[in-house]
Amino acid sequence: MRPPTFLEEFLQAWRYRDLILYLVRRDITTRYKRSVLGVAWTMLNPLGMMIILSIVFSHIFHVNVRGYPAYVLSGLVVWNFFAQVSTAIINSLVWGGDLFRRIYVPRSAFAFSSIGTGVVNLSLSLVPLLLVMATLGIWPKTTLIFVPVAMLFLSLFTMGVGLLISTVGMYFVDVVEMYAIVLMGWMYLTPVIYPMSALPSNIQFWLLFNPMVHIVNVFRMLVFDGIHPSLGTWLAAGLSSLGTFLVGWLIFTAKVDEFAYRT
Repeated sequence: MRPPTFLEEFLQAWRYRDLILYLVRRDITTRYKRSVLGVAWTMLNPLGMMIILSIVFSHIFHVNVRGYPAYVLSGLVVWNFFAQVSTAIINSLVWGGDLFRRIYVPRSAFAFSSIGTGVVNLSLSLVPLLLVMATLGIWPKTTLIFVPVAMLFLSLFTMGVGLLISTVGMYFVDVVEMYAIVLMGWMYLTPVIYPMSALPSNIQFWLLFNPMVHIVNVFRMLVFDGIHPSLGTWLAAGLSSLGTFLVGWLIFTAKVDEFAYRT
């Protein structure tokens, strides 16, 4: 008896786990082998954005946060993961129709490999973040041991969004083009470069419906603040991440067989 589609897709992805690992390794080596600075680009990218945003917001807009450059960087590494990986998932699934028609590969394998590549890059990005924090006199705390949990929440949410947008984009390609614009607005609705306390209380309330707010907060508390998030913060981040993943996975797997001839 054939298992449900949502379970069968997962089992097929597990069977092709060696391919997923190969794709992750390929993406990492391809990205850096022709670069003079190599892996350093993963670290320099958020550092460059940190410098620009720190100058603009701390000196022009007078954002008063202790260790503001590290504060910005702790949000940027999370946001960069979400934006880059979700976009990679969408591109690989929406524009991979020709490959899907030639050979059988679980469609979700490309999504899992994008997540794996993103986790490697995020882990590398933690190096400059910790160095900047140390330079500013903000020393890492034992809360760092819980960072993998925050990374898991981030990965689940990112994959859920990527799968959901990919499935919609299979029918309406314009959605894929619009996603870049949505990401730009979404970033400014997330406390990446500003503290929530800088906003009016009524705006803070509405932003709590943004799942990325909770995910960024959990990561920033563990890494930058060195404190344990409250149970409510953990639950908000965990449930929104898991819920988004499940919705994206169920919708994606219900339409997965159509990817070969619609894209």
